[in-house]
This record gives sequence, C-alpha cells and structure tokens, in this order.
Amino acid sequence: MSRRWWILLAAGAPVLGLVALLAWASVQSGGRPASFGINRQLGEVAVEARPAEEFILPLLDGSSISLAELRGNVVVLDFWASWCPPCQEEAPALAKVYREYAGREVQFVGVDIWDRPEDAQKFTEKYGVTYPSGVDDRGRIAINYGVKGIPEKFFIDRGGVLRRKFVGPMDETTLRRVLDDLLAGGRKFR
Repeated sequence: MSRRWWILLAAGAPVLGLVALLAWASVQSGGRPASFGINRQLGEVAVEARPAEEFILPLLDGSSISLAELRGNVVVLDFWASWCPPCQEEAPALAKVYREYAGREVQFVGVDIWDRPEDAQKFTEKYGVTYPSGVDDRGRIAINYGVKGIPEKFFIDRGGVLRRKFVGPMDETTLRRVLDDLLAGGRKFR
C-alpha cells in the first residue's frame, strides 16, 4: 500500500468511529436529543410577557391550525409525546378540562414532538383528547418556544401574548386556576 492510502486510512478511521458512535447514540435515545428531558414534577417557569411565536401546526386529521386564527382566545399550547409517562399521566386531566371549557374563549392545542403520527393518533384516541393536536415533525415550534422537555405548557392570552409556562404534568385544579385567571385578564394565581 502506498503512503497516500495509509494517510487516508488514518484520517478516515476516526471519522468512521465518530459516525458509528453517533448512530449508536441515536438508536439508544430513540432519535431524541440528549439534552431533551422528561419533566416529572409540576413547576412554573418565569417567562417574559411578549408576543407568542406564530406557528402553523399540521393536525392529525389532515387540517392545520395557526396561532393567528386563535386570537381572541386564551390558548393552552401543550408539548407532549406518546412515549412520555408524565404526558400519559396528565392527558385525562387536560382532556377533561378542555371539555369543561368548551364554549368559552379557551383553545387547547397539542403539539406532539419526536414521535410518529400513528403513535400520536393512538395516544389521542386512548386518552380521549379531542382538542386539535398535531405532530411538530421537524421540531420548529418546540425550538421557537424554547421547549427543553415534556410535558410543557405555554399559556397565551387573548391578545397573543405569552403569559405563563409550566413544566411537568398539570392537574385539573391548577389548570382551571390558570385558565380562570387568564380569562379574567389577570395574573392572580402564582
């Protein structure tokens, strides 16, 4: 073998090793980023009141929804995944409160991330989730909102301003308090 081949082999071996390591890590993590977390306990994260990031989400039923068309409603933007145990834990509470607030100026939107559409569909059926839900297949909405784990919920007021953020599984009582406060136009509950 010529000296040139030995140089190419020496330079290529580490690259091949790195590619193999990344492939192994991707398989082990299910394709989810290593820094992505599961939020197991409920907590509020302080957010600066600012216009919420616009989005268009393709929904599981084939239609789509945008933040702009929800203006005038308090919006609960819920980031979840079918494989996430805390998301499974809170899904019945979210579905129940959504039904209770039907006809009021409240809209829930479920944003499924790092998941397959067929798994998302099964999840919504299993837990009776009837509010609009779709898969953020490229993670753009999650990135724009700064999602670091799931579940995470962002609360947007009627004027399209981001007001609250919660991480972890949310119970019915807390969800109702936050919604009632935002419907009243304030920030009483902390």
